[in-house]
Amino acid sequence: MLIPIQITPKAETEIKDIMANKNIPAGYFLRVGVKGGGCGGMSYALGFDKAKPEDQQFEINGIPVLIEKKHYMFLMGMQIDFFEGDEARGFTFINPDIPKRHDQ
Repeated sequence: MLIPIQITPKAETEIKDIMANKNIPAGYFLRVGVKGGGCGGMSYALGFDKAKPEDQQFEINGIPVLIEKKHYMFLMGMQIDFFEGDEARGFTFINPDIPKRHDQ
């Protein structure tokens, strides 16, 4: 099966650091998913979890990844990056199908 997401090198480094230093139990995967809908649209979620029967399992650059089958189509082509600025840091989801505005 085609891997639907990409993880940038910065995000990969941060995820591996979390896995090594934050007591993530053995056998847990990085879960990538979507939440909601409604007037705010969809939001994306990251966390660590055990595999469930409805999950697709992938390995991306040594990171074990889970995506629930019903979320697969919403994540296709998505890129996970890590942002670190002066006042904020965290993971971001980039959809290459949505063009960036020039005023950003």
